[in-house]
Amino acid sequence: MMTSHTMQRPWVARIAVVVLLLALWEVAARWWVDPMFVSPPSRVVASLPTLFDTRGLPAALRVTFWELAVAFALSVAIGLAIGLAVGLQPFARKSFMPIILLLYGTPQVTILPLFVLYFGIGPASKIAFGVSHGFFPIVMTVVAGVQNIKPILLTSARSMGARRGQILRYVIFPHMIPSFFAGMRLAMTGVLLGVLLAELHVIHAELRSYPALGAHLGARRHGHHAKRDCSARRAAF
Repeated sequence: MMTSHTMQRPWVARIAVVVLLLALWEVAARWWVDPMFVSPPSRVVASLPTLFDTRGLPAALRVTFWELAVAFALSVAIGLAIGLAVGLQPFARKSFMPIILLLYGTPQVTILPLFVLYFGIGPASKIAFGVSHGFFPIVMTVVAGVQNIKPILLTSARSMGARRGQILRYVIFPHMIPSFFAGMRLAMTGVLLGVLLAELHVIHAELRSYPALGAHLGARRHGHHAKRDCSARRAAF
């Protein structure tokens, strides 16, 4: 039972929840579920050294992390620029936000083959598909952050002769930072999902020219490697 002292420290409750989930996972994997499908966390951890000794895995991890970093950086840069442009202009907001919301609600996995067709089977298609997942949360949270700024602050800054750059630096950016960082968290999740989906799609299409982490996950899909598969997924996340 949670005490008042524990409730004052949220991180203690978070750690307790994680430990409880791991314990339930261990019990379920050992006695309730076939280990071929779900391996207990103790065996997953024990198999990590063997996994990282797998030939080609370090290179695959480097490729995937590079794709993630580039896709995330592009998502933040493009999303911030477009979010500010749309959020600061009422006409642009009314014109483009419905289109952005429509595209964001579209299942992007349905157009994944088009990314492979246009960008090829190399890292470019994975990066582009990752950007397509991370771009929209950044745009929407930046627009929301700009819209939450009180108009009186912008009016006061303009009346005191502040230039556009000064308004951005001293009024808009400080007030939109919480929304922007929330968008970055969502974007990182989306970019990770997009990059791994693109890698798995390329592997399942038997286009094996570029090694990446998705290749190792896809290659083990039809084998009996539950512990290694879980370890690879833990390494990805």
